[in-house]
Amino acid sequence: MVERVDKVVLPGDILTDLSESEISSKIIIGPGLRQEADEIIVSKPGLLRLKKPNVYWVDCQQKRYVPERGDTVIGVVTAKAGDAFRVDVGGSELATLSYLGFEGATKRNRPDVKVGDIINTKFLVANKDMEPELVCIDSQGRSSGMGVIGRDGGYMFQCSLNLVRKLLSPECVLMKLLGRTMPFELAAGMNGRLWIKARSPKQTIFIANAIYASEYMLNEQIKAMCSKLGNVSIGT
Repeated sequence: MVERVDKVVLPGDILTDLSESEISSKIIIGPGLRQEADEIIVSKPGLLRLKKPNVYWVDCQQKRYVPERGDTVIGVVTAKAGDAFRVDVGGSELATLSYLGFEGATKRNRPDVKVGDIINTKFLVANKDMEPELVCIDSQGRSSGMGVIGRDGGYMFQCSLNLVRKLLSPECVLMKLLGRTMPFELAAGMNGRLWIKARSPKQTIFIANAIYASEYMLNEQIKAMCSKLGNVSIGT
C-alpha cells in the first residue's frame, strides 16, 4: 500500500514507492499521473486515490475538462468533415468521431447523425500529441448505450467535474433515491455534462435542481432532501 494514498500531492512529486515497486509493471495509472522512464510523476494537484488492487489516480478540483483515454463524455456534433464528424466535448479543441465508430456502421450503412445532435461517446485517443478521437462502441463492437441521445426530448446541462465524479461513485445514494421518487433517464459525461429525461419537463428540471443541490451534501443530507422530495407532488 502506498503511504500517500488519500493525501495531497502536487505537480512534480515523484511517487517513489510506486516507481520502485516490484509490481510496478502491473500498476495502472489514471488522470493526474504520468510515467517517465521508471518514475511515476504527479501532473495535477489533488488527492492521490487508489481503487484496489492496482489503479491509481489524482482526484483534483479542476474546472476545465482535459480529455483522457477511455472517458465517457457527452458531446455536441458541430460539423461533418468528410467521413467523420467534429464534436465539441468542452475541451481545448474539437474531437473527431468517425462514421465507422458506431455499432453496425459500414461504408454503405452510415449512422444517422446530424449537426446539433447530442452524442454519448467515449475517447479512443486522447493525448497531447494527437487529435482527440471518439467512438460510440465498446471493445466488443457494441454500442452499450452510446450514440445519439436527446432527439425525443430531455435536458442537457453543465455541472462541475467534481459533481459528475460524485454521481458516478458507488457510495453516492442520490440517483437511487431520486429514482424511487420519479423514473428518469440519465447520461453522465466525465466532461461535466449531464443529460436527463423524465416523464415531463417539470420533473426533468426538478431532478436537475436536486442534482445541483447535492454537490456539497453528505449522504445523510441527500437522504433527508430526497425524503422531502418524496412528499412533494410532482405533476406531469
